[in-house]
Amino acid sequence: MRKPIRPNFGFGWGLLALLILAAPAGAAGFQARDSLSPPALAARDLAGVERTLSDYRGKVVLLNFWASWCPPCRREMPSMERLRVKMQGRPLEIVALDSAESIEDVNAFLGLMKLGFPILLDPEGENTKRWKVFGLPTSFLLDAQGRIRYVLSGPTEWDEGEAQQIIESLLAELPAQPNASVGAPKP
Repeated sequence: MRKPIRPNFGFGWGLLALLILAAPAGAAGFQARDSLSPPALAARDLAGVERTLSDYRGKVVLLNFWASWCPPCRREMPSMERLRVKMQGRPLEIVALDSAESIEDVNAFLGLMKLGFPILLDPEGENTKRWKVFGLPTSFLLDAQGRIRYVLSGPTEWDEGEAQQIIESLLAELPAQPNASVGAPKP
């Protein structure tokens, strides 16, 4: 006689969390912040160069915490690349910080998906902990002064809808660039 299958509630909660994180990518839920100073961030890029937030001062920054094993993270990456292309020449920097994976895992993923924005590595998860990221993906939108203005836990389509509207509103706060047309690369 077969033994009945009993539900494992620990597994059930994990499955529920996974289903919530895998919600439709367009289901944004940005949380506005009152210009919070961000925690420190120091991470190496794929070439081994140390990067900090001050490297991006003067630009609106989309800082995305992700991992290659995370299906919602993988799903939103193409929209981040489309946003990068759409906003080329404008003062927006997209920075993706891989959380707690080896460079080999990250490079294997990047072999499947070509991305033109900086990828930073957080192999021990130190930045992830310091920024209090509890689920992936989690994204922070920082203004040109480096202050956290919006936080999003979960995926979105970055090149449309609410996400693009928020980015445009942060870009509109910057002083007008003399002799530059909107969207045109600087000489």
